[in-house]
Amino acid sequence: MQQQELSSKIKQLKKEKNAIILGHYYQRAEIQDLSDYIGDSLALAQQAAQATADIIVFCGVHFMAETAKILNPSRKVLIPDMQASCSLAESCDAEELAKFKSQHPDHIVISYINCSAAVKAQSDIICTSGNAEKIVASLPAEQKIIFAPDRNLGSVINKLTGRNMLLWDGTCYVHNDMQASMVQQLKQLYPEAKVIAHPECNPELLNEADFIGSTKAMLNYVKQNTCSQYIVATESGIIHQMQKENPNKQFITFADLRNCACDDCKYMKLNTLEKLYNCLETESSEIIMSPQMIESARKPIEKMLEISKKLGIIR
Repeated sequence: MQQQELSSKIKQLKKEKNAIILGHYYQRAEIQDLSDYIGDSLALAQQAAQATADIIVFCGVHFMAETAKILNPSRKVLIPDMQASCSLAESCDAEELAKFKSQHPDHIVISYINCSAAVKAQSDIICTSGNAEKIVASLPAEQKIIFAPDRNLGSVINKLTGRNMLLWDGTCYVHNDMQASMVQQLKQLYPEAKVIAHPECNPELLNEADFIGSTKAMLNYVKQNTCSQYIVATESGIIHQMQKENPNKQFITFADLRNCACDDCKYMKLNTLEKLYNCLETESSEIIMSPQMIESARKPIEKMLEISKKLGIIR
């Protein structure tokens, strides 16, 4: 089927089955355009918690669909491609984290939402790149913390809050592989451009940035800033929304420098319109979790949502 026909059939199935499509900013443009709600990890977690549809189709990666299921255990949660994993989530094994916890019994565990349900179940609080700083800052200064799994985000939060959290040694391969030297080359080509970067990037690159923030924060920065050019250091999918919201501004990526797909997440891009149609039609690729895992993983997510609401962090 052609893209237009697939889109039409997906809309029809969504209506017939009382389904809602949640899409991450890093998804393909055509999936973003079909989504009922587009957001970053925090916004999508909040939206999943409020969902009333019979079926939730999560167009993102596996840990995100797991989060939707944890918050909606009685609803059917589908993901277009069950192989849509995450290098950051894969970098933290739940059993290894449990061993690390046992070595530091006076520490609580704050885990970035980019982790498996099993890791969430080992955590005290979940956070996202959009709320991590405020959540950490809201805790007593004497509270010792293990931060998992992203060492780059954890390093940023340590710097912003003055903490000395113990950092799990995990990274997102897309963000961590972006290099400061690539930013410097782009700045020579576009000297007036602002550099905006996601905190999952490595520290050397972040030192080159004019603004560091979550995907939603980057979108807000671009809308509010008067500059006409931006070097964007994050996954390429965000450019679609940036361009839609700011048609008169120019967005430059590392792909423009190297003529490559180096800022595409291979996992995020596994989801396609055809797979979205198939999973809705057959209701396959369903997220199945035990009640015990759902209950254990739900508590730190709800703690995050509770703290976010208290602190007024709205997405």
